[in-house]
Parts: sequence; C-alpha cells; structure tokens
Amino acid sequence: MSAQQLVLRQRAELVRTLCCGGTSEPLESVLDLLLSWGAFVWEDYLNVCGPGKTLCSRTRELLDLTYSKGDSACSSLLTAFSHVLPDAQKNNLNLGAFCAVQNAQETPLCATLTLLSDRRVLVAKLRNCVTEALDVLVQKGLLTSPECEEIQLPVYTASQQARRLLDLVKFKGEGVATVLLQFLQKIQITALPHATNEKCIIPASVTDYQKKLCSSISAQSHFLSTYSGTGKFSLDDIYTEGLLELGQTCSNTLVSLSLEDVVGAVGTLNVEADTVLVSGEAGSGKSTFLQRLHQLWARKTVLQNYLLLFPFSCRKLNTEHRELSLKELLFLHCCWPDGDQNELFQFLLDHPHMVLFTFDGLDEFKQTFADDQRHCCPTQPAKIPILFFNLLQGSLLKGVRKLVTSRTEAVPFTLRPYLCKEVLLKGFSPDGIDCFVKKHHSDPGVASRVLESLQSNTALLGLCHIPVFCWIVSKCYKELLGSSNTGPQTITDVYLMVLQHFFHHRTSKGKGLGKSWVQEHCRTIMALGKLALQGLEHSHYIFSETEMQNIGITEEDIGKGFLIQNQNILDSKHYEFLHLTIQCFFAALFITLHNDSNDIHTVAKLFQTQCRSTGCLGICQARKCDEPGTETSNFQITSMFVSGLLSQCHHSLLVQCCPIQALHKKCKQVVKCVSKGMHNHFKSIPRPVKDEKKSMHAMPDFVWLVKCIYEMQDSELAKNVMARLEADHLKLTYCNIGPLECTALAFVLQHLKGPVGLQLDSNSVGDVGVEQLLPCLHVCHSLYLRNNNITDEGIAKLVQKGVHCEAFKKIALFNNKLTDGCTQHFSYLLKTKQNFLSLRLGNNNITAAGAEQLAEGLRGSTSLQFLGLWGNKVADAGAEALAHALEDSRTLEWLSLVDNGVGSVGARALARVIQNSTTLKELWLNNNCITRTGVQYLVQALEKNSSVTSIWLRGNSLSKEEVEEFSTRESRLTF
Repeated sequence: MSAQQLVLRQRAELVRTLCCGGTSEPLESVLDLLLSWGAFVWEDYLNVCGPGKTLCSRTRELLDLTYSKGDSACSSLLTAFSHVLPDAQKNNLNLGAFCAVQNAQETPLCATLTLLSDRRVLVAKLRNCVTEALDVLVQKGLLTSPECEEIQLPVYTASQQARRLLDLVKFKGEGVATVLLQFLQKIQITALPHATNEKCIIPASVTDYQKKLCSSISAQSHFLSTYSGTGKFSLDDIYTEGLLELGQTCSNTLVSLSLEDVVGAVGTLNVEADTVLVSGEAGSGKSTFLQRLHQLWARKTVLQNYLLLFPFSCRKLNTEHRELSLKELLFLHCCWPDGDQNELFQFLLDHPHMVLFTFDGLDEFKQTFADDQRHCCPTQPAKIPILFFNLLQGSLLKGVRKLVTSRTEAVPFTLRPYLCKEVLLKGFSPDGIDCFVKKHHSDPGVASRVLESLQSNTALLGLCHIPVFCWIVSKCYKELLGSSNTGPQTITDVYLMVLQHFFHHRTSKGKGLGKSWVQEHCRTIMALGKLALQGLEHSHYIFSETEMQNIGITEEDIGKGFLIQNQNILDSKHYEFLHLTIQCFFAALFITLHNDSNDIHTVAKLFQTQCRSTGCLGICQARKCDEPGTETSNFQITSMFVSGLLSQCHHSLLVQCCPIQALHKKCKQVVKCVSKGMHNHFKSIPRPVKDEKKSMHAMPDFVWLVKCIYEMQDSELAKNVMARLEADHLKLTYCNIGPLECTALAFVLQHLKGPVGLQLDSNSVGDVGVEQLLPCLHVCHSLYLRNNNITDEGIAKLVQKGVHCEAFKKIALFNNKLTDGCTQHFSYLLKTKQNFLSLRLGNNNITAAGAEQLAEGLRGSTSLQFLGLWGNKVADAGAEALAHALEDSRTLEWLSLVDNGVGSVGARALARVIQNSTTLKELWLNNNCITRTGVQYLVQALEKNSSVTSIWLRGNSLSKEEVEEFSTRESRLTF
C-alpha cells in the first residue's frame, strides 16, 4: 500500500494521535522535520500554522496539504511521525515501510537555509537557552528589547519560544542567522528539560538546607497522617501500595507504574509541561501515597535527581490570606532556612529541574484553577491562588516538577493542557486488602477472621478496595465480627458502624451503647453535622476554636475522636475531620435529622445536577453560581449518605432524633429527585443513526444517581427508573467504575426491561467487580471489559454464571491479565452455550497451550462468529490448533491473530480454514513473521474462496518487491 493510501486510511487516527495530549508540540515537531527534509517549503509551514486555528484544524490542514503533494510527501510525513511519537503511541498506527531516516540533504549554501534544514536539532538546542541567545543578539544590536519580550511571552513553551526566535532570525537575514548559528555551535544538545546536572556545584548553604528539609519531612512523615488521632501507626508498618496506572493514553492500554515512575518520564504526553496529576476518588489513598513519597525522598532512597522537595497542603494554603512572593511561600510554608536565603533561592531559580513541589488536595483548594492571570516574577508578592496556579501552568519557575493530587471528578478542564501526564490511583488490589488488614492487626487470628468475614460479604469486599473503607473495617472489626446479620452492605452502613464504634469507645467504662445510642449522642451529632455542612458550603476543612465554639462544639465533642488537631498550623489550635468522607457523613446526618420546614427544599437543592454551586442547602449564606469554591463532588458524596440514611432499614434508628413523618417526607423527596435526575439523563440520549442501535454514553451524574439508588436499597425505585430507559447499549468507559460501582450498577440494571450491551472499558472493575456484576448478567447480551485488571479467577466466576444466561452472547476482554488458565473456562462456555457469538481476548498472555485448550471448545461451537486473539503468544502451534478446530466452522466470519508470532507454518494451517469456509470474511494477520511461502499458501486458498473480503498482512517478513507482487496478484491482500 502506498504512503498516500496509508495517510488517507488512517486520517482519523493520525489526527487523534497528534491532538490527544492537548499540546501542539508533536505537530510542530513533525513540521520541523518536514521543513528540514524539504517536503515542505516555508509557505506550507505558514499555511498550517496560521493564526486563530485550533490544534485539530492545524493537524487536518497538515494532512490535507501533505496528501495533495503526493506519495513522496506522505512518505516523509509517516517518517516524521515515526521520529516524533513515542512507541506507545505508534502501536496503533501503520507507518509502513517508509520509516527509515531520510536521505541527507545537500549542504545548505547559506545560514538562513541552515535554519530550515537543521530546524529540529536547532529547536532542541535552543529550548533551554533562549534567554542567553537573545542576550547575545541584543548585545550585538541585531534584536531589540521589544522583539525579545515578544518571543518570551509566558504563553509560549520553551520549544515555541525557540521556534519563534528561529522564524524571526530567518526574516532578519543572513547576518543575524550566522551569529545565532555560531552561538549554538557552543551549546550541547539537551533532549529533555529535566536533564541531570552532573557538574553542578552545590553551595554549602543549599546542602545545609537540604539536610534540614530532609529532617523536617522525615519527622512529618514518620506516622500515618491520614486518620491520625485514631492510633499512632508508623507509616513503615502500615503503608500498603495501591494500584498506580497511567491515565488515558493514545494506545488505550493499561500501564502500571512504580512510585518513582509517577514523577519520571514514563507515560509523558506533553513534554513541555511540568505538572503531574495523581487522581483518584475520595479515600483512595492519595495523601498517604504522597506522604510515603516524601518519606522515601527524605531517606534518599527515591527521586535522588531532585535535590530539594517542597511539600504543600492545599487545605493549609486556604488559610493563608496574605500576599506573598514565591520565595516567602516556600520558606514560610515548608522549611525556614538557617543560612543565606538569597543564595538558596537563586540556586533554585538557576536549577529548577533539581526541585520538586508537591500539592496535596487540589480538589480542596477554595478557588477553581484559572489561567487568566499571569504572574511571572518569583520575588513579587501576589495572592496565593495566583502563585499556585502560575506554578502549575509553568509561568512561575518553569522547569520545576510539580506533583498534584486531586479527586478525579474535581480536576478542572482548564488545567489539563498544563499536565505532562495523569496517573490514576485506583486503591487496593485484592492482595493489597489482605496485606493492609494483616498489617493493621498484630494478632494473626483477628486478621484472619476479618478477612474471612470480608470474603463472605462480597459487597463489603468491594468497598474495601478503597483504602479508607479498608481502614474503617479494620478499625471497627469488633462491630463487624459481632454483627448478627449479613454485615454492612452500603457505604452508609459502614459509616454508621464507624459512628457506633467511636461513641462506644468514648463511653464510660462498663457502660455499653444501648439501642437508643443515636438519641443519647444526638446533640454531638447535630453540632458536628452543622460544622461539617457549613465547611462544605464554603470549601472549608480546617476550623478554628472560635468557629467551633460559635456552633456549640465542646471539648467533650472533640474528645469523641471525629475531629483531630491540625499539626500544620502552630499559632493556635485548629481542627479538621478525620477524613473528608467523615465530614460529608456528618453533613448528611445534619440534613437528615434537622427538623425544619425548609428541609424538603434543602434535599431538593442537594440533588440539583445543573448548578450545585449555589448555596447548597440554605443553611448558610448562599453563593452565586459563578463564585468559585463550592465542590460538586463533596455534595455528591453527601447526597449518597443522605440517600442511605433515609433507607427504610435505618428509620428505626434515626426516629429517635427525628419524627418519622419528617423522615418519610425527606425520603419521598430523595426518590423524586433521583427519578427526575435519571429521567433527564435518559431524555438526553440522542436518536440513533439509521440502521444503528440506540446507545447511551453515561455522564458522571448517571453513576452518582445509581449509587444513590443503591444506598437507599430501594428495588422498587430501581425498577421504576429502569422502566424508562430505552437504549440497546450502555457505555460507561473511563467512568472510574470499581467494585463498589459494579455493586450499585448490578442492583439497578438487573431491572432493565430487555437485554443491553454493557460497555465498561478502561475502568477498575477487577475480579471482585466482575463478581459484583453477575446479578445483572442476564440482561447483558454483550459485556465489554477491556483494560480492567481482570484475571483468570474473575473469568471462572463470570463463565459459571454466563452459561445460564440466555441473552449473554458477546464478551470483550482486551488488555487484561488473562493467561492460559482462562481458556478452559471459555472452552466450556463455547461448548455449552450454542448461541454465543463473539469472544475477544486480545493483548493478554495466552500461549499455544491456551490456544489448544480453546480449540476444544471451538470444535463444539456451532454459533461463534467473531474470535479475536490479537497481541497474544499463540505462535505457529497455537495457530495450527485453532485452524484445525475451525476448518469445519459454518459460522465464523472474523478472526484476528495479529501480533502472535505466527509464521508460515501457521499460515499454511489457516489457509485450510480459508479454503473450506463459506462464511469467513476477514482474517487479520498483521505484525507476525509470515514469509513469502506462507503468503503463497493464503493466495492459493483464496483462489478457491469467494466469501473472504480481506486478509491483513502488514508488518510481516516480506520485502517491498514481494509486497508489490502479491498486491498485484491478489487484491484481497492488504499490506
């Protein structure tokens, strides 16, 4: 296939690849190469990079222009893509056989032409020394100060500044170009902005400060800071690693990370940005992860390329109302230097790549990120939000690495262009739960009993993948083990158990909690609830003694253990709730138990989905919709707790503090709000295109409302809501679906009127989540679980249920953790279920042995139409086994063995399938090692088959001449 055809066929993929990182750097690098190789002239470059065009528009302009220039230009374009893109982004592209280094151009006759022919190399050299180059040109009178200021506007990245300088110098003529090239000859090329400084001489004042900083951070990170006050746990003794994965990548594959990888170059999409985002849901362990990173850096066991680390808490930054310079912010909020501050700060300015800033809890910062106020001077005072936001976007201290944590749903869209990558913290794996519980309990017997209890309660086990719930279960193990019923099922159940545990342990010795324990502690609950609610109203998480006294909180209330003293504010006592979710729970208790005529209006406001930025509950002063600070995600957590507390099963407990009539009214209001929210969501489903099924792509509010229904444990509500859903396909990709969400989805979706396709790709379902989905499997005709960390254990349970579900006909499990062990289960499924249509197991770890096991099931299947094994390791032996099993198939239409190490022996076996089949339409064999002999077998088989429309053979062991020969001989072969 020609280069021009490849560009045309992959147009959408090429656009998406260049645009997915939100930065123009890949596009501009491709243009640099095309200029260097002479594929583009200067006018072409200006046409693509015209002012006012979006990144996607410029990319499409590039493809259109290149295509119009013919096959040679397209060949250069594909070669440029190969040079510019990282391997992970090239995996899904076919760049053909054009990706060799371009032939050397003739030596340029003048300096201005050299600026074009060596453009990419010159940009790489200039990006870290633009200021020095400008100084040289100004000193020689070749540039003016306004021209320099125009080039160095903070809106431009370092590479963009370098390109603007090259463009200006080219315009200025031969003399200026010669001076710039002479300057650059003395500069060593630097590939990355975060280069090491092997010859850097570190002043004694910096070394002394580093020692003090390490000592301070080591002391702060010795004990587990999250949930502190509930027991002094050494971080070394209790820390359990969570699952760390790269966020959405162009290759759509899961990439697991180590702690050091989080800050390193792995997975970088935007090389011009310096900010790494670690996101996860509330309670997923973000603060503890950051504390562990601080501790290991202070011990000099990780991140030793960073000489200085400055840790910040966004909660504490909220309390700073003074205008500060960056210098004052660093030393006042982190560690005060004993030596020369000026020398220390100058070192930091001169060596930004040796410095790491961490910001914990961006979602708790009062103001939403904005990039409309520029502040570039590190010594000029400014308000904290302005300093913070300019640090994140790189206007201040460009080159310093910033690591920020936040809840996923609270990350503003405006921040994403300034991220070099996003890392997802997905909580504990099943082994992580086991490890944490054993670390928490020194008595192995107790730990064993807690784990046994979790295994017998899969709903609770699903909750424990979130570390805060795992801590709660471990903390309240006596209440858990002493429960006479099935144990907690919902999040609300778990937090009521926490409430009971703390009140029980703060009750006088010898005096237990009676059935009326909520009534006994009602005053404390309401006081803490009012404080919690007012805090959420104003994005306020740290409270002064005066604020607490005004609400009526006493020392006795503080002694219950739900509030802990903040250790970062030393001038006076300030308190915060044990965890943000504890604050949300107390706010929900206040809303539920507060008996007032406005309470129904309060509940309705809580469930508003359009503008929750208004003064949420009418208890405190209302906010305007455009005023930043109020957090939608906090009120969503609170509303789930309200739903759970108003569940029928809790009425007998709460009626001690609130009249039953009031509880019933609020319960009806919640049902009304949830039903209306779901109905509005369903109304937004677009009409299907002709001949396509009606599909609903769920928005975040949908998952939230589903969880509210589950917290209420109201099957009738779930049934009524699902009766209104008219869709054939539900898409919930990248929705942070974990085991907890799977439990809620199954509770609601099991009431669907008819079967649907359920797509849960790129979430955190895992084996426990698979088990939680089983109650709704009977209403799923298709199940898509790509990128979900599912193992053979989860498949065993899925198949055990699936063989009994008549509607269940398709499954896709691309890029999980499946091995040959899963194939015995799928073999059983294929033999048992004679209406099963599609099995896709791409990019797992299935070998020839697994293919042979799967072949046994294929022989007995009379219905399978689609079989996908892309990216496994079946090799020739596996291909032969599969081919023998499929030789007599009268249903198979599509087969993929892409990237499986299949050679000509396997191709010969597959040729027999082609020869015998009357239904096969497509056979995918790209990226294997098939030689001319193997292709010959396939061509001979095609001569006897008219049903096959295409066989894909890109990336095999064929010469260019052989590709041209076979393309001419058989048009159904695609190379």
